[in-house]
Amino acid sequence: MNQPPAPIRTPCIKVCVVDGESGLCLGCFRRLNEVATWARLSETDRERIMAELPSRRALIRPEKLGML
Repeated sequence: MNQPPAPIRTPCIKVCVVDGESGLCLGCFRRLNEVATWARLSETDRERIMAELPSRRALIRPEKLGML
């Protein structure tokens, strides 16, 4: 029997606002091109990007993330 494909893991938290300075989404810290192509990326590429996301947070000024 055919089973549906497994869901694609995503860092999206449904806060889709792009920071003009860094070019990153304030919700998930991905770049627009990464968001747009996420479903077409290989699992390896998605995992690589996911591993980079925590360090990308530092590229956004804290006040834009509500942290002061």
